[in-house]
Amino acid sequence: MFRDTWTCKRPIRRVFIMKEFKLPDIGEGVSEGEIVKWMVKEGDAIKENDPMVEVMTDKVTVEIPSPFTGKVLRILAKEGETVKVGSVLISISEEGEAAPAPALVEAAPPKVEAPPPPPPEPSAPGMVLATPAIRKLARDMGVDIGKVRGTGPNGRVTEDDVRQFSAKPAAPPAAAEALPPAPAHAPPGPSPPQEKATAAANEERIPLRGIRKRIAEKMHKSVTTAAHFGYADEVDMTNIVHLRERLEEMAERKKVRLTYLPFVIKAVVAALKEYPILNSSLDDERQEIVIKKYCNVGVATATDQGLVVPVIKDADKKDIWQLAKEIEQLAGDARSGKLKLEDVTGGTITITSLGAQAGVIASPVINWPEAAIISVNKIEKRPVVVNDQVVIRQMMYLSLSFDHRIVDGHIGAAFTSVMIKYLEHPALLFVGME
Repeated sequence: MFRDTWTCKRPIRRVFIMKEFKLPDIGEGVSEGEIVKWMVKEGDAIKENDPMVEVMTDKVTVEIPSPFTGKVLRILAKEGETVKVGSVLISISEEGEAAPAPALVEAAPPKVEAPPPPPPEPSAPGMVLATPAIRKLARDMGVDIGKVRGTGPNGRVTEDDVRQFSAKPAAPPAAAEALPPAPAHAPPGPSPPQEKATAAANEERIPLRGIRKRIAEKMHKSVTTAAHFGYADEVDMTNIVHLRERLEEMAERKKVRLTYLPFVIKAVVAALKEYPILNSSLDDERQEIVIKKYCNVGVATATDQGLVVPVIKDADKKDIWQLAKEIEQLAGDARSGKLKLEDVTGGTITITSLGAQAGVIASPVINWPEAAIISVNKIEKRPVVVNDQVVIRQMMYLSLSFDHRIVDGHIGAAFTSVMIKYLEHPALLFVGME
């Protein structure tokens, strides 16, 4: 006896799940980032690992790929906006599978449309459902977010809600009182629209964003936190100039561009061994001076977007040629925007130079939270007295800034003096100095 058997395949229903992507913790103490550029727009299809958004932190610009495959529903952070880690940047509709439908389904009763729920009442600002970006937008526009009716999911306040609330005309006063006539010699009122338009036509306004915004924030942080004091001294670079000339042929064979910076770095790390307090930072929260046992030298580099500071790690363990190669590579990556997060973090002291445009002296701003910065100025021939004789030498000024909370004046001067001895007698860079 055989029994006929058959199976009924139940249809699989496709559903779409909304997923939100939040700004991730990029590391190195980064708590927020600026949206530099979106690679997608609302309505676009996107695949997992496709480039999605560029985010700039106070360290570096990173490109974040999409973690999902689906369709872009909503972009919640605008280009130029600064958002906190954990804030929702984008929502994406991702296709998925629902549970199979049952084989037999009784006829369902006719659907009765429920009346739409009334819009949620405004609430206290602390109870409002809104992302940090929307709260910031409300503050910037002078809107009390507690009075805004949210139209998003679960009554969440959206950007449109804030902007529409801001656009509403203010309620008229309960009773308008007659205004007294203006005095005969009243002060002039605001400028007529024509004058404002003329002024605007003669001005250009550039949004403060990107690297320039990061520079502004870091410089402000430095000058309002560190107690700057400056120090300058001159150094006879004649022997370094001659040594570099003699090494040019070897540099060509090694295919390395040898500048003066590797020699300056060697002098800095040698001086730090005698005065390690310069290789430190101040932990303001714990009120502790942190002396670093490693030496990572930042080299300030000018780019089209602004000044960035790539870091040469373990500079004290590298020779002249290794330093020259790394300087060239990091500078190239900085100018082409290819620096990675690890390239610009972990610095313990910074050297800055304007290169061919360098002046005689400068007043550099400390790369906070470091304790010191060294500015290398131009080398020029000048008459100086050597052994009671006036001779022409290749002279250069060093300009240094120290955090006076950490470094006393005489320590800063002594550190500079040691640097000068190494630069004026470069053989000591290779054999050490007693």
